[in-house]
Amino acid sequence: MRSVGYSYRMSPGGGSLSGMLFRAAINAAGLFLASAIVPGVRINDWQSLVAGTAIFAIVNMLLKPVAALFSACLIVLTFGLFAIVINAAMLMVSAWAAGRLGLNFHVDGFWPAVLGSLVISVVSLMATMVTGRRG
Repeated sequence: MRSVGYSYRMSPGGGSLSGMLFRAAINAAGLFLASAIVPGVRINDWQSLVAGTAIFAIVNMLLKPVAALFSACLIVLTFGLFAIVINAAMLMVSAWAAGRLGLNFHVDGFWPAVLGSLVISVVSLMATMVTGRRG
């Protein structure tokens, strides 16, 4: 007989420590690849990559939902393309915060931020497709 109630089992990649570490590793890989491919996105050392990944996660956790909420009409009107602008803004805010902390994590403007956020999104999408985990 099956009991009715809440299940405390965590889904793969969602909310568990291993899921958070998985998402952090994917974001770090995306940031590293963006800095290697996109001119204007620079992360000069591994310490800045690790700290930048943490800042990026915090910015996405705190600011991205608010930005998406306030720009929901623009997202709908542009068939979701404005979400790219939001992602670029989150990358720029992360780089700004990293710069204020003295880290070697720089984004030189809007277009490098757009291209960098696209690289990070593609890396995240590919990792999700390969592993089947969602964060």
